[in-house]
Amino acid sequence: MSDGPAIDRSFGAQTVATEERRARIRDVFDHVAPRYDLMNDLMSLGIHRAWKRTLARRVAGATGRVVDLAGGTGDVARLLRGPQREVVVVDPSTAMMRIGQRRRGMQGVQWIEGEAEQLPLADASVDLLVVSFGLRNATQVLQALREVRRVLKPGARFACLEFSRPAPWLAPAYDLYSRWVIPALGASVARHPAAYRYLVESIRRFPDQAGFADLLRQAGLADVRWENLSFGIAALHFATRP
Repeated sequence: MSDGPAIDRSFGAQTVATEERRARIRDVFDHVAPRYDLMNDLMSLGIHRAWKRTLARRVAGATGRVVDLAGGTGDVARLLRGPQREVVVVDPSTAMMRIGQRRRGMQGVQWIEGEAEQLPLADASVDLLVVSFGLRNATQVLQALREVRRVLKPGARFACLEFSRPAPWLAPAYDLYSRWVIPALGASVARHPAAYRYLVESIRRFPDQAGFADLLRQAGLADVRWENLSFGIAALHFATRP
C-alpha cells in the first residue's frame, strides 16, 4: 500500500538556502558600509577608482534613464551624472545608500531599495544599466541578468565591472593576496574579517570572463563582449538588449 504521493522538499530547502544567503549578504554590507569605500581603496591600492572611471568612459555616449545596480554608496553614480541623464541607484542595502545620499555631488540622483533578482523597475524603462562589483552578490545571477534584460529598452546597453580571472602568470600572487591580505585588512580596518572572507569567497565563485559571457547570452542579451583590466583581475562586460 502506498503511503501517499512523494513530496519533493528540495525546492523548499533551496528557497531557505537562498533566503539565508540573501540575509547574510545584507548583514555583510550593513556592517561594512561605514568603511566600505576606504577598504576598497586599501584592497585595490586605489585602482578600483581607475576601473570605474574606465567604465564611465565606455558608456559616456548614453543618455536617458541610467540605472546603477548595486550602486551602494554611489561612487559610480557620481561618475555617471550628466545633463541628459536621469541616474538611479538601486541597491538592497539602505545603510550603504544612506552614506551615499549624504555625500557631495549627488544632486539629482535617485535612490531605490531593491534586489537584482527582482528589480523595482518597469519593463523596457531603462536606457543604460551598469553594475560595478555587485552582481556576484546576487543569489541567482542568471535570474538577475534576465531582470536586466526585462528592464532595458530594445537596443539599450548593459555594462558590468566585476572581478574576474587574472592572467596565469599573475594568478598565484593574486590568490595569495586575496586569501590572506584582504581578510587581514577586513579585521584591522573594517573590524569585520568574516565579511571580507565572504567577499573573497564571492569573487572565487563568480564565473570567469567566458563563463559570464555565456550567462549573458543565456539571459537573452546580445552583442556580448568583454575587456580585461589590470591583466584580468577585473573585466568590463558589455551587452545589449536585442
